[in-house]
Amino acid sequence: MSARSFDIACHIAIEQSPDHFHAHVELADDVSIEPGDQVRVHGDPIQITFGEKVSVERMATVTRATAWQRLTTRIAAYFDFAELYEVSFTPGTVK
Repeated sequence: MSARSFDIACHIAIEQSPDHFHAHVELADDVSIEPGDQVRVHGDPIQITFGEKVSVERMATVTRATAWQRLTTRIAAYFDFAELYEVSFTPGTVK
C-alpha cells in the first residue's frame, strides 16, 4: 500500500424493497472522501432478494487522489453537470 492508501472499517447498508432501493457505505471515524478519491470495499459481492434489507461490516481501502487528479475530477464534473440541464432560447411560451 502506498502512503496515499489506507485500510479502514466500513458499514454497508443495502435495501431492495418497494419503498427503497439503495446501497450505502459509511466509513469509520468520519473519514471524508474528496473529489477523485477511490474507495474499494473488500469481500464477496452482496446479493439480496427483493424485499430484503442487509447490514454488513467490512474493510475498505481508501486511495487519496493527487492534486492533479482532484483538479481534473472537478473540471470533468462541471462539464458532466452541464449535461443535466437544457437551455432554450425560444421567446415566450409554446402554444
